[in-house]
Amino acid sequence: MTQMAPESSPIRSIDCQSHLYCPEILDRLECRSDDPLVYRRDGDRYVKMGGWHRKVFPHHMDVAVKLANMDANGIAMTALSINDPGPEWFGSDGVAVARVMNDFIADIVRQHPHRFLGLCVLPLQDVTASLIELDRAVGELAMKGILLYTNLAGRFPDEPAFWPIFAKAEELDIPILLHPAKPVTTELVKDYEMTSSLGNMFEDTIALTRIIMSGLLDRHPRLKLVCPHLGGTLPYMIGRIDHQTQVLKRGPKYLTRKPSEYLKQVWFDIVSPAPLAMKYCLEMLGPDKLLFASDHPWVEPDVIRDALSSLQLPHEIEAKILSGNARRLFGLE
Repeated sequence: MTQMAPESSPIRSIDCQSHLYCPEILDRLECRSDDPLVYRRDGDRYVKMGGWHRKVFPHHMDVAVKLANMDANGIAMTALSINDPGPEWFGSDGVAVARVMNDFIADIVRQHPHRFLGLCVLPLQDVTASLIELDRAVGELAMKGILLYTNLAGRFPDEPAFWPIFAKAEELDIPILLHPAKPVTTELVKDYEMTSSLGNMFEDTIALTRIIMSGLLDRHPRLKLVCPHLGGTLPYMIGRIDHQTQVLKRGPKYLTRKPSEYLKQVWFDIVSPAPLAMKYCLEMLGPDKLLFASDHPWVEPDVIRDALSSLQLPHEIEAKILSGNARRLFGLE
């Protein structure tokens, strides 16, 4: 059983979304001529995926910086995952890339077992190989969940080819945590640098809505599915989706409930700087499946922590969001 910090310690939250780049993968990307790739400009490295360019800072690979940031922000433990691009972008090298990525995260967890738990990625261009890698990641590397990208090099995770991954996660009782990939809307949002601000939120919205519409949550009622960023825009739009599917009959006929009812099966991390967005999801979904997360190093944890604190929630509800729900999700108690 994973040990947590003593109750008397001011470090008490669990960060459910935090990332590092793997240096070996960045080196591989720098040798590529096709997207995704890494290029250099003025001595700095940038990850390029189509019209999306992200600067890589040294602290994006530095575990010591991550730990210092956790200590400064009262974070006892972090669910650590790789920064995208994921293995599905590497073609026939995807299986080898997944192993490198997962070994990198697992090695950090081994060095700091009381501070990190690991999330694995899978080479989903080969589902059979993905199931083998998932068994290795959970059985040998002690990974605690799957990081599943919202699109898989242009394919969506609700497609039937990927259903065995959801079945296996339910069987293993490990969570699947969605995370934006290169947005399918990249060409529409690249102007004005809107890829992260809008594109990623549309990714969350599209991926989760498709999963609901596909019937996956009926087929796998015990599945632990986490959507980041308070569900993108879906909680705000879910009433329209209910009306379209239930009243106007524009949608799949096999759903057993309104789409809004499926949201109550899903866990949401609270990565948003907007307290009102947190309050809206809290009132809609209740406190039992909301998870503190930071999206570090892209967002500083105090931004999310301060937004949550500003709501002045009852202590027991805030404690659930900061750590209690994550303990249940990852089986830490």
